Amino acid sequence: MSGVLTPDEMRRVAENFCEQYQPGLVLALLVAGSGLRLEVPGWDAAEEVDLQEVFPFPLHSLMGHRQTVTLWRRGGETLMVLNGRFHLYQGYRPEEVVAPVRLAALLGAEMMIATNATGALDPEIGAGSLVVVNDHLNLLGVNPLTGEWGREFGPQFPDMSEAYDPKLRELAKSAAAEAGFVVREGVYAAVQGPSFETPAEVRMLRSMGGLVVGMSTVPEVLAARHMGMKVLVLSLAANPAAGLVDRPLTHTEVLEEGEKAADKLATLIGSLVGKLF
Repeated sequence: MSGVLTPDEMRRVAENFCEQYQPGLVLALLVAGSGLRLEVPGWDAAEEVDLQEVFPFPLHSLMGHRQTVTLWRRGGETLMVLNGRFHLYQGYRPEEVVAPVRLAALLGAEMMIATNATGALDPEIGAGSLVVVNDHLNLLGVNPLTGEWGREFGPQFPDMSEAYDPKLRELAKSAAAEAGFVVREGVYAAVQGPSFETPAEVRMLRSMGGLVVGMSTVPEVLAARHMGMKVLVLSLAANPAAGLVDRPLTHTEVLEEGEKAADKLATLIGSLVGKLF
């Protein structure tokens, strides 16, 4: 591989992956956020693939994210579970951040269910609450469809009026309530990081309509919708945003809250998978 990801190289990655792992019918991609782990009850965790062996660019380690994808199999069907994700703040290029999404789509996946850990912009959202994302604010300053990528794999100007599938959102809200989550629905504000937001930035994001804030996910959503995938995003409110509490924010706090909610989230994902597949 060349070390530079291009649309043609992305196609070769998918061809090599298919040849080596024979995933069969890939139904969906599931993405685990910071400190979260996703399992698929009733499916077999057949292989955990090191993504450094898949992509031509170097990977950067990050606490709370494994650089692997697990192939959960049931007969000839497969669900791909990304055990962590790539972030712009780690130094990845936009096309690298969304490479796992494009891989799944090229292998046939028609749906992406992504989770993330976020800061709550509303003081009434307690840590451990769940937000079903219904829209986003892209404040990252980049778009993975820029340049040749926008001319490949889908329409150059994809519609984003319903980027987050309404039917999947309704299903998720009912399943989350059954799993015991306090559930809200709202807008995810994406900022680049890696510094946490200032209190003034939090006030700005709230005034713009944001309910939670994070440093990921939106590029993946743009790439998924560009390639025709249905999208569901579940945001775990891991901490209150800056200025809402009288203490500093830490990444450790985010990971700890993810660990506390891991069992409930696993139950929720299992319920969703059971209803969808």
